[in-house]
Amino acid sequence: MQEKKTVILPILHVIIILLLLLITISGICSFDSTCSYEFINQYGNQVRMWGAGIYAYDSYFKAPIFIGSDLTILVFVIPLALVNFHKIRKEEGIENHICCFGTLSVLLYYSASLAFGVTYNILHLLYIALFGICFYSAGIIFIKLYRVSISGEEKNWKYPFTKGMKIYLFIAGISLFAAWLPDIVASIARGTSLELIEVYTTEVTYVFDMGIISPLMFFAYHLAKKGNFMGYVLLRMILKVCICVGIMLPIQTIFQLMAGISIPFPALMTKVFIFVLLAAFAVYFACGLKGKIIKGIFQITEI
Repeated sequence: MQEKKTVILPILHVIIILLLLLITISGICSFDSTCSYEFINQYGNQVRMWGAGIYAYDSYFKAPIFIGSDLTILVFVIPLALVNFHKIRKEEGIENHICCFGTLSVLLYYSASLAFGVTYNILHLLYIALFGICFYSAGIIFIKLYRVSISGEEKNWKYPFTKGMKIYLFIAGISLFAAWLPDIVASIARGTSLELIEVYTTEVTYVFDMGIISPLMFFAYHLAKKGNFMGYVLLRMILKVCICVGIMLPIQTIFQLMAGISIPFPALMTKVFIFVLLAAFAVYFACGLKGKIIKGIFQITEI
């Protein structure tokens, strides 16, 4: 017998959408490349600053990246989130929770990048709020899915783990290190800071991708090989994150080019093309999963 639906999630979802609208629109409105100025950073290097909007104290190189992320979230991810949030409100189904978990993971990555990566500005409290709410929303759904995994209910369902999907997880995990690790090794060998560290103390993308996302891909690969239900959940989440990143990176690059930033071809290949290629394969595998819906309703208590 199905128990009461989770009542806190719809409230959190409404707050997430409102915060996203305010944050992304504020970010997009900050695109003005005429306000830049020069600055000597903490490493003694001259850095060009953006100087406009909420990204006024971010570097001229990074601000267009943040603005490109804002546009991607506003145009692509918010509509997807609205659909997923509506479906999960109507029915506490397994498939709806898996879809919602993937979307919240994208938003968690985005909000963490803002909270930890953007120079302090007037929206900082909103960044913290968005990060916290996305974290707990994703956590609630993850706990529910994990309960299904340990309950043995998933044995009644069939979910596909193709050889290609397993290979994809393995290659994607390696690719994240291939994209970022050479920059760190080269800076350590030279005894200098990262080439594009500019006014920042760390590169949060490197931390998230190599410290969290890549190991998670290998963990999902391990679970998938064992036919574990959570491996399927993580696979679905990783595919959605990769697709969104594959959309986001070209948009970020377009904003950088619009700002007059010259991007070397090798950097385009390693920092953009790799992720676009991973996104293309993610779309292929996601389409292969289309129609293979897991049926089931959660036995959940009110939270």
